[in-house]
Amino acid sequence: MPLELPTSLSPSKVSSFTDCALAFRFSAIDRLPDPPTVATVKGSLVHAALERLMLLAPSERSPEAAVTCLADARASLDTDPEWVELALDEAGEAELLAEADVLVRRYFDIEDPSAVTPIGLELRMEVELDGLTLRGIIDRLELDADGELVVTDYKTGRAPKEAFEQSRLGGVHFYAFLCERLLGRRPSRVQLLYLSDPVAITTTPSEQSIRQLERKVRAIWSAIERACDRDDFRPKQSRLCGWCAFQTYCPAFGGDPSEARAVAAQLQAPDRGATPSTPSTQSAAQATDGAPVAVHLASAG
Repeated sequence: MPLELPTSLSPSKVSSFTDCALAFRFSAIDRLPDPPTVATVKGSLVHAALERLMLLAPSERSPEAAVTCLADARASLDTDPEWVELALDEAGEAELLAEADVLVRRYFDIEDPSAVTPIGLELRMEVELDGLTLRGIIDRLELDADGELVVTDYKTGRAPKEAFEQSRLGGVHFYAFLCERLLGRRPSRVQLLYLSDPVAITTTPSEQSIRQLERKVRAIWSAIERACDRDDFRPKQSRLCGWCAFQTYCPAFGGDPSEARAVAAQLQAPDRGATPSTPSTQSAAQATDGAPVAVHLASAG
């Protein structure tokens, strides 16, 4: 029987389907939980610290303040489901926090935060495209010196080699499309800030790149519709398999995808409750007297 279509597309879902259709099915359709890892939790922690930093007045955005923001972000994790599930021992937590501290400090090697004028932090955006819901969360939306929009995405992994830079920019082009549709303005620049290296990868959205993104999204959605209609999601082996949480169910590793569906049915049974929802985050920030103030521009639902 045809599988139920996902309710929306986001940059992460587009990337997931492109990387491996079967892994996409396990995550977006079967809705199997993806267990937290040290890397994902560290990334969330660093993002939360930089969000707090940008909520400060420009003159207060110092490395020392960033370290304090990191400590505040860590203190808020005690009841976070992913942090609790990770269950780090004292040594593991110390190592994670030390690595997060390095990343937060390296951010200052990329740009001067006192020169940034944020108008949206962890900004949830949603638009409709021919009945398809497109959603995304922008790490930082800002105004440059000319009053033009800039989309910034923080990355805590290593920067890609030059040959793969454009593929990694797909997510921020997706955000540029959301901005154009929802705010009526195309960003003048989209950038990925790789904190580990540290380096910034920047590009300028154009009419052509926006239309290419739109065509790509339509094509991927059509492919997802066909795959759901035929129940035909095939694995695609690559180096990413080493980080995949669904190897147990993957035929490429001797698994049975039907077992994933059975597990998903158990997890989503009424008595067991649905998959836990992601805690809400601050939707936006508006610059006022040098310090951002939270405002709501759009909800991801």
